Amino acid sequence: MSALIHHFVVHRLIVNKEEKIEAIPRDKCLAVTPEIESLAHQINHSFNAKPGKGVGHFVSEVPRSADASDSDEDSSQENTVQNVSGFAEGLKNYLSAHKAGGDNVEDAFHDFSVDATHRLVKTLTDTGTVETGFLIFCQYEYLSTQFLMIALLNTRSHVEVTNSLDLSSREHLDLARMQLAVRFDLTQWDIQPDQQRYVSFIKGRMGRKVSDFFMQFVGCEELVDVKQQNKQLISSVDAYLASESLDPQEQHQHREEVKSYFKEQIYAGESLSVDELANRLPSNEETKNNFAVFTDSLEVPLEKQIQPDPAALKQLAKFTGQGGGVSVSFERKLMGDRVFYDPATDTLTIRGIPPNLKDQLNRQSSMD
Repeated sequence: MSALIHHFVVHRLIVNKEEKIEAIPRDKCLAVTPEIESLAHQINHSFNAKPGKGVGHFVSEVPRSADASDSDEDSSQENTVQNVSGFAEGLKNYLSAHKAGGDNVEDAFHDFSVDATHRLVKTLTDTGTVETGFLIFCQYEYLSTQFLMIALLNTRSHVEVTNSLDLSSREHLDLARMQLAVRFDLTQWDIQPDQQRYVSFIKGRMGRKVSDFFMQFVGCEELVDVKQQNKQLISSVDAYLASESLDPQEQHQHREEVKSYFKEQIYAGESLSVDELANRLPSNEETKNNFAVFTDSLEVPLEKQIQPDPAALKQLAKFTGQGGGVSVSFERKLMGDRVFYDPATDTLTIRGIPPNLKDQLNRQSSMD
C-alpha cells in the first residue's frame, strides 16, 4: 500500500481487577515512521484478504413526524438514534478540524480516537461482550481517497534467538487472526453518502457477526452481502461465457483473466468494476453486446461496483461441494474432459482418479 499515513494511534482494552472492561488510552498519536507505515500496510493487506466482508453505512438519524406523540416509546427510539449516531458525529467533527488544518489536527484525531475507544467500552459493557486487545486507529490517503481504519488486534508470543544464542520470548500483533475491523471510505461518505457504500467490515468468526457489538459501536448497519454479490457475479460470468458459444479452453482462459482482475483489485483494496470486466471479456461489436449489457438484462442486475471477496477466487478456479458424507472438488477446466455430469441421472463421472484415492479404493476392494 503506497499510502500517505496522516495519523496513527493505538489504545488498549483490558479486563481490570473488578473484572470490567477498561480502556487504557495512549497519551498522543504515534509519529509516522517507516515501521508505522509498514504496520499500516500489513493491517490494510490483512483486511483486504479477509473473505466475506459486509458493506454498509451509518444509521441515519430518523426525524420525528410533526404529529409524533411524546410517548415513552418515541423517547426511547430517539435515544437509540442518538446513541448509534454518536460515533458518526464525533468523526464528522474531527473531519471538519482536519479540513480546516492548523496545528491541532493531530490532537483532534487523538481526542476522537479516545472518545471512540470509550464508546466501544460502553458498547461491550452494554452487550455483555468481553473483548480485549489493542485498538488501532489509522487515517490514511490512498489514490486521492481518504480512509479511516479501526481494528482490534490481539498479540501472539514467539521465541527469538539473540546474537548470544539465548532464547527470548516476545509478543507481536497477530494480524493473521484479525477478526474485528472496520474501514471507512471518508471521501465517498463526503461526496456520495446517498450510495450508502462507505463502510466495509469483517463479518466475524464462526458465524458470529461483528454487527452484534462492533458495528453497534460505530453505529452502522449492513446494506450489502459481499459474499452473495460475488456469487452472483461469478454466476453471471459463467452464464455470459456460455452464451458466447466459446469452447471449454476459451472459457477457461477468460475465467483466468477474471481471476487475475480479482487478485489485482483485492491487493489494491479496490472495488470490481462491471465495465472493466466487460473490457476484459469477449464482446460482439456488431450487436454491441458485452458483459455489462448482459448483466443489465438480468432479472436482478449486478451493481456496477462490487467489493471483491477473496473466497470467490475458489469459485472461479474449481467446482466444489459437500453433503451427505461426500466431498467433491475439481478444477473447472476438467469439466467435459475428465469429469462429466449428467443432470438427467444426477451422476458425476470421473476419469483418471487421483493416485492416492485410487490406491485406497483398490485396497478396500481387495478386502471386500
